[in-house]
Amino acid sequence: TIDASRRSVVFPQSGGCTMFEKVVVIDCKNHLLGRLASIVAKELLNAQRVVCVRCEDINISGSFYRNKLKFLDKLRKRTNTNPAHGPYHFRAPSRIFHRVIRGMIPHKTHRGKCAMERLKAFDGIPEQYEKSKRMVVPDAFRVTRLKPGRRYCVLGRISLEIGWKHKEAVERLEAKRKERSAVYWEEKKAQLGKAKAAKAAVADQFDAKLAKFGY
Repeated sequence: TIDASRRSVVFPQSGGCTMFEKVVVIDCKNHLLGRLASIVAKELLNAQRVVCVRCEDINISGSFYRNKLKFLDKLRKRTNTNPAHGPYHFRAPSRIFHRVIRGMIPHKTHRGKCAMERLKAFDGIPEQYEKSKRMVVPDAFRVTRLKPGRRYCVLGRISLEIGWKHKEAVERLEAKRKERSAVYWEEKKAQLGKAKAAKAAVADQFDAKLAKFGY
């Protein structure tokens, strides 16, 4: 599918500063929650704009049952006299991830506030980022950082269990996006094939001319 072809590597060394891009789009699928959040938080503080997509596919180490108990315990924490005073517990995966990153940033200072303004997090992939090049973070990949055989769970499932109501809508929209992406990728492969054939057709005559001049 188009997803695999569009993904590239970003932030190769943990703690290392990258070249500044106007905006970096990160595909969060199969990344570990805390490791990804810490790397994104550091980049935000270094003035890099970051967009995180597919937050519902983020992984958390530990079994689903254990992590669900942690989340349910957290939901109990509220202002006893008036729960409207907070703390506020978001159910959407993108908002949970946003809150995790906020905890790693001094968000009450001016520097931290500016850093948080550089972050965007989404469930699924919005249309405006559909054709953007999506990056991955090797230092936060579950397959490289979590020992084989260890249990893990998916953030989207936990969100669904604690009250997230839009999982079906996101899945429906993602299915449509993947259909569009497949069509786009087939058209792109056809164009690449034509360009390769055209280049091969004229390569011989150019090679012969260059050979005269010793190239």
